[in-house]
Amino acid sequence: MLASFAHGHDGERLSCVSGGGDDGPGAAATVVLLHGAGLGNKERLLPLLEEFVARGCRGLALDFSGHGESSGELKDLSLRRRFEQAVSVIDASVPADGPLILVGFSMSGQTVADLAGHYGRRVVALGLCAPAVYGAEAWQVPFGEDGGTSRSSEVESGGGRFSEIIRAPDSWRQAPALDVLRGYDGRAVLAVPATDAVIPPAVTEAVTDALTARAQFTRLEFPDADHMLGLWLREHPTDRARFVDAVLVGLGERGWTATRGWVAKQLPAGRSVRESTALRGGWSSQMRRLTLDDGTGLVLRSFVKPFYRRHAPGLLAREASVLTLLAPYEDVPTPELHAVDAAAEHCDHPSLLMSSLPGGVRVDEEDLDRRIDLLARQLARIHAVVPADRPRPYQAWTSPERVRAPRGALWERAVDVIRREPPAYEGCFLHRDFHPGNVLFTGAGDTLRISGVVDWVETSWGPADLDVAHCSTALALLHGEAYGLGFRARYEAHGGRRPADAEEHLYWRLLDALAYSPDAEKLAVPWRELGRADLTPELLGERLTAYVTGLFELYG
Repeated sequence: MLASFAHGHDGERLSCVSGGGDDGPGAAATVVLLHGAGLGNKERLLPLLEEFVARGCRGLALDFSGHGESSGELKDLSLRRRFEQAVSVIDASVPADGPLILVGFSMSGQTVADLAGHYGRRVVALGLCAPAVYGAEAWQVPFGEDGGTSRSSEVESGGGRFSEIIRAPDSWRQAPALDVLRGYDGRAVLAVPATDAVIPPAVTEAVTDALTARAQFTRLEFPDADHMLGLWLREHPTDRARFVDAVLVGLGERGWTATRGWVAKQLPAGRSVRESTALRGGWSSQMRRLTLDDGTGLVLRSFVKPFYRRHAPGLLAREASVLTLLAPYEDVPTPELHAVDAAAEHCDHPSLLMSSLPGGVRVDEEDLDRRIDLLARQLARIHAVVPADRPRPYQAWTSPERVRAPRGALWERAVDVIRREPPAYEGCFLHRDFHPGNVLFTGAGDTLRISGVVDWVETSWGPADLDVAHCSTALALLHGEAYGLGFRARYEAHGGRRPADAEEHLYWRLLDALAYSPDAEKLAVPWRELGRADLTPELLGERLTAYVTGLFELYG
C-alpha cells in the first residue's frame, strides 16, 4: 500500500507518497522516483512505484515544488532546488545509511546524478529514463516563466536565462553530471525510446559512455515509446516489469552477481577475491584488478558498452587465442590467459580473466625519449612474430566518407590521399592498437623497462606501416607532433620492418590520423583519467593539425 504525506522544506509544501518497508528499518533498499519537468508529476509514476514495492523495496516519490500537488511556482524552481528538495525528503523518510535506488525521468537525469554524487556508496542502482544533463552554469539559475522547459534538453521552450544557457550549442558536454556518472560503479539502467524528439542523440551517447566507464550497465529500448517514458511505463505493465527487473538485477552485489560467481569458479581451490579495484585508462572495456586472499593479482576485462558487447564474442575469442599464441614469446610480455566467457553465457557481460602484470601505463613526460625508444623496439619485436595461423586481415578505422575533419584545404587534401585503393603491402603480425596506453612500464632511468603489452582484441595481419602510424598518431597527440613524426625513424633504427615508400607510407599515416579528427576525444578521455588534464579538445585539435601538416612536409 502507498500512503500520501506532506513534507515541508524551505517554505514549500512537497507532496509525497511512500510504501513498503514492512520488514523493519533498513531491511530493503529504497527506490526514489523523480519526475521530469513541465507537466511531470509523481502521479504518473505510481504504478512503477507499486511495482518496485511489490518486489520488496521501500518506495518514495515526490512532486517537486510547482508540480502536481506541491506548493510553489515552476518559475522559482531550479536544478539546485530540485536536488535540495529531494535530499530533504530522502533524509527525512529513508533509514539513515539505508541503500538507495534512484530513478529519474528526463530533467531528473540531472537530479539523479546530483544525488548519486551526494550519497555516494549508498546508491546501489540507477534508472535513467530518457535523461537530460546540463552544464554547470545552469544549475543555480531559476527556470523562469517557461518553467525550465526547453526543447534543447527537456520540453517546451520559452524565454529566460535558464533557457538561454541550455540552448547554447553543446553546453551539456562539460556537464558535471557526466563526471559523476563516469565514476559510478553500481547497477545502472538507461531506458530510451527508439527516437527521442526531446533529448539529442549526442546527449544519450554521452550518458551511455559515462555509465559504461564503471557501472554494471544495461540499455533498454522501448521502440514504440516517445520521450514521455513515465507515461509509457504507466500504461504498459510488461515494459514496466521489464524495467524493474533490469534495475534490481544483482542488487546486493551492485549488479555483478553473475560475474563474481563465474570468477570464483576460475580461482584455485581455497582462494577468494579479497579486493576489486577499477583500472583507469581504458575506453572499449572495463578493467578491474582482482587481488586474491594470497596476494595474487588477476585482471578482469568486461565489455559493457553496447557496441563492444555486440562484437565481444569475436573480440574476446581473438584476444584469448593471441594470449595463448604469445605465451612462449619472452620478448613480447603478455598476460597469461585464465578463462574467457566471450558470449556472456555465465557473466553479466562478456569477460576475460588474465594474470596481472607488473608496472603501469605511462603518459607523462618523464623519461620520454627512452620510453619511445622502448616502444619502437617492442613494436619491432611484435612484427617479428610468425604465427602458425594468420590472424584476420586488418580493418580500416575510417574512410573518406566517415572522416569528421575540420573545414580547410589541409583536411581536404588529407582525405583525398586516402580516397584510393590501399597500397599493396607485405603483411606481418600486427598488434593493431599499439600505443602508450596499451604498454606497461616498470623502473625509471637506466632501469626503465617494458613489463607488458596488453589489449590484443584487434590483432590483425597487415602492413607494419599501420602499427607504426597508430603509435605515431598517439605520440603526436600526447607529446607533440615532433614525437609522432619521428617515431618511424626510431622504429627502423631498432630493427623494424622497412616501411613503405613515402607516398604509400603517407596513406597509412593519414588513414590512422583521420580516424581521430577533429579532437581525438576517444583517446583523450582515458588519458585525462591517467592525469593528463592538459589534453583539452582544443590542444588535441591543434596537435593533430600540426601532425598532419608535418606528414605532408615529410612525405607529401
